[in-house]
Amino acid sequence: MKITTFTALLGALVVSFCASDGQGAPKPELWPRWEANDPKSTTVLDHAHWGAFLQKYLVTNHPSGINRVRYGAVTPEDRRALDGYVAQLSSVRVAGLNRAEQKAYWINLYNALTVRVILEHYPVKSIRDIRLGGIFSSGPWDAKLVTVEGEKVSLNDIEHRILRPIWRDNRIHYAVNCASLGCPNLAPEPFTAVNTDRLLDEAARAYVNHPRGVSVADGRITASSIYDWYQVDFATSEKGLIDHFRTFAAPPLATALAGFSGSYRFQYDWSLNE
Repeated sequence: MKITTFTALLGALVVSFCASDGQGAPKPELWPRWEANDPKSTTVLDHAHWGAFLQKYLVTNHPSGINRVRYGAVTPEDRRALDGYVAQLSSVRVAGLNRAEQKAYWINLYNALTVRVILEHYPVKSIRDIRLGGIFSSGPWDAKLVTVEGEKVSLNDIEHRILRPIWRDNRIHYAVNCASLGCPNLAPEPFTAVNTDRLLDEAARAYVNHPRGVSVADGRITASSIYDWYQVDFATSEKGLIDHFRTFAAPPLATALAGFSGSYRFQYDWSLNE
């Protein structure tokens, strides 16, 4: 019995370790519950509170080129306002929204929940240090953080069971922020049905052309581990990733990618985007 228990615990530790490093990353597996929508809906959600938070606490001109959050400066009043915004979103009947409004809804909810989790455990060096799933967990992604339409929902649910399988838009990886330096930037404004495509394209261009996204040197591409973990969303092979990079690459990178036939190296910085 003791051996069986030890084996089970060891297995859980290994799974957690692999997941924390992106190995065995979640696949897009649809949660059918969230396919319902109303194409005729004209409802427009109010994301003003999230916008005010971003305007006050998001630093968009950091010398690193990575947007930073001033977690330590957030006042108790603004924390309550963020809680109120999450509560506001959790009360929405998502099935009554059109697809464009739903897409913005889930992205904003994901990012607001991530920031709230950091604030609840601040100070912390990395989001992976927040072990909401027990001692063998790494990060808060599987914890049920909010209830929407009576369903308890986690960050992984939002990203991998809702956003990825329903919209099949690889730019979503540039929108959902994991509070890490290696992650694409937290957007400086809320997503809406009107601006989502623009923000996704801007986020993709900013990330692909930043060294933490893609760089080429000495016959090798050094790219974010996001393209390794979720390659299925970007291309059928590592070689195919180049076509995706070219879609958003500015001239310097585009020139370096032209005719590239070298090797790849993937990396990721989980340090807090503080």
